[in-house]
Amino acid sequence: MVGVVQGAGVVVTGAGGGIGAALARRFAAGGARVVVNDLDADKAGAVADEIGGIAVPGDASVIVAEARAALGGTVDVYCANAGLASGGSEAAEEDVWALAWDVNVMAHVRAAHELLPEWLERGSGRFVSTVSAAGLLTMIGAAPYSVTKHGAYAFAEWLSLTYRHRGLKVHAICPQGVRTDMLAGTGSAGDLVLTPTAIEPEAVADALFKGIEEDRFLILPHPEVADYYRARAAEPDHWLTNMNHIQQKWEATR
Repeated sequence: MVGVVQGAGVVVTGAGGGIGAALARRFAAGGARVVVNDLDADKAGAVADEIGGIAVPGDASVIVAEARAALGGTVDVYCANAGLASGGSEAAEEDVWALAWDVNVMAHVRAAHELLPEWLERGSGRFVSTVSAAGLLTMIGAAPYSVTKHGAYAFAEWLSLTYRHRGLKVHAICPQGVRTDMLAGTGSAGDLVLTPTAIEPEAVADALFKGIEEDRFLILPHPEVADYYRARAAEPDHWLTNMNHIQQKWEATR
């Protein structure tokens, strides 16, 4: 792990709090040089000051060049962590769908587009995608979030299968509930499905570092998600029926 982290140039988006801040702290503790990105400049600055990092606030979609310059020209690890927990159904406004797609998927695509030429030329680079268990399964009451997180997972998977022989390491982090402001914003659906087994953001960082040590693509801070994922693939109708029961339970509480 020392070889991966010590002295590495690391960018963490959405790092003003929650999972992003936990990742930034963990990389900094390992000796990395960390760029802390967040839309909220004050939050980015506070975390950067705490860990001895560099604050680069702004839209995560377009900060790669500035982050690279802040790190002296090289990014070794990019954590695409910024995300948007958009609730709603198929009836959500198109701008809600568009923003969820832009933040949860296209920000990852844009970052990879900027980073990969250098990484592939030198034969090394690490792309960390904070996805969500919703990207493997789904989330009641949140169609835009579920659909775009599936897209984020698919993009991370595609990067890995396409470029792993050229030195690219990709990790997809897929937790269930994490005690963050995002969880608090999920309302009654989150209270029903996510809160009972919610973990601290630091546990997500621990899971990522263990996954890096073991060179694993899929990072599951909630190990039980592997069983749910297998059940979904093996018996989709049974799994959908069970999920529909949860949906009905949620509707009865609203």
